[in-house]
Amino acid sequence: MNILSIQSHVAYGHVGNASATFPMQRLGHEVWPIHTVQFSNHTGYGDWTGRVFDGQAIEELMDGIAARGVLARCDGVLSGYMGSADIGQAILSAAARVRAANPRALWCCDPVIGDVGRGVFVRPGVPDFIRDHAVPAADIVTPNQFELSLLTERTIATTADAKAAIAALRRTGPRIVLVTSLVTEEVPADAVDLAAADDEGSWRVRTPRLDLSVNGAGDAIAALFLVHILETGSCRLALERAAASVWGLLRRTSEAGSWEILTVAAQDEFVRPSRLFTAEPF
Repeated sequence: MNILSIQSHVAYGHVGNASATFPMQRLGHEVWPIHTVQFSNHTGYGDWTGRVFDGQAIEELMDGIAARGVLARCDGVLSGYMGSADIGQAILSAAARVRAANPRALWCCDPVIGDVGRGVFVRPGVPDFIRDHAVPAADIVTPNQFELSLLTERTIATTADAKAAIAALRRTGPRIVLVTSLVTEEVPADAVDLAAADDEGSWRVRTPRLDLSVNGAGDAIAALFLVHILETGSCRLALERAAASVWGLLRRTSEAGSWEILTVAAQDEFVRPSRLFTAEPF
């Protein structure tokens, strides 16, 4: 398969395209990465160098790819950190161009806005653009719990709250929603849930909680979920496979005491996860 991936990139470490591209390639897929920003490292270090690109830069790269006559062979679009609403418009245009060439292509939008404990960390205007324009146009969205709450303007404390928020987000447009980290009153202290829903139903995978805090895991799981959806056509199977791979990746990272996820060193987790999880009705 061929995946167009439009998101941030870092030279050192693994976030954005530096986290998402290799897992898809390791599974045998071609990836066409377009970077919305190019930084030396992720911003969690407190200082970095680099720059944010503008929408025109994204559109110029799309023109060049389209000139190769390959958009009809693009099976999916993956988008992540936008940097600005201007870049968001360019991503919206890119997804439309791919769908015009291949109506079967899916757009997976990772609505990168913020996280629990950090709050909103994107520029003003980006959350509104994601809520009002990107999410309604996407086929798949992959928020974390903070983003799900923000996008739906709902407090999520219980499983029922989470189910209602997922349903509310689906009503705005996307057919499939994956919540990449979910901690409610019913989730044990030593666990974290992932939940996904589509027209066929909703499912949950519960994984052991790992003692680490790293950047880039959400970028990896969105990429893996998209390619497994495209491969299997099953939301449930995609949830199981993506959850297993990312949990294995994070386990290896935790054991190594690394501040960067071990995307390369733990690459076998993408192909043969060391631990499998079974999705349950949610």
